[in-house]
Amino acid sequence: MTTKRQENALKTREKLKSTAEKLLKTNGFNALCVEDITKAAGVAKGTFYVYFKHKEDIVAEICRGYFKQIEEQIEQMKTHDISEKLAVYFDSFMRAVMLYGINICREWIRSSIDPKTAPDNTDMTKWQYDVEMLKNILTNAVKNNELKKDTPVELLTHMIISELYGMMTCWCMSDGEFEPTEWTKKFADMPLKAVLDKYLI
Repeated sequence: MTTKRQENALKTREKLKSTAEKLLKTNGFNALCVEDITKAAGVAKGTFYVYFKHKEDIVAEICRGYFKQIEEQIEQMKTHDISEKLAVYFDSFMRAVMLYGINICREWIRSSIDPKTAPDNTDMTKWQYDVEMLKNILTNAVKNNELKKDTPVELLTHMIISELYGMMTCWCMSDGEFEPTEWTKKFADMPLKAVLDKYLI
């Protein structure tokens, strides 16, 4: 049974997260600071550190929540085929990348490429999280008879996630000079359909 103290702690934590997310969307990652978060949330600065070590930690958790929403959205698309589900996943993935900004995106890539040298405040599980989410989408498609039983889920997962991370990396390298969602749409309309065609039922 949850105590009143635990309930209050959970409310405070969620308030910090919702406040940080608003500031993040309004001002961007670089301008986000712990003092602004706690001030806007109406709590003492020290309260932040009861729940999070760095601003990066709260941002990582916010991002996780967004990607969880994407996963739930796809699970509800019961009348749509796997191509449509993946198109939604790609578009939502890139919109999340753009929403949280190029600097967070660079941290994700840096920690994925060289996790041993990533700072302690970096979300080093982003790659694994994305791989597992995509793998689950494809696995469910096999279970639901959208894809054949012999579909190489592991191979397709890594092929597709590599494409997404390639787009993300190029976006960072160009300093955000192009629209990533245009690439994901073209990928979903052309190469992805060709790859999936062999395994569609």
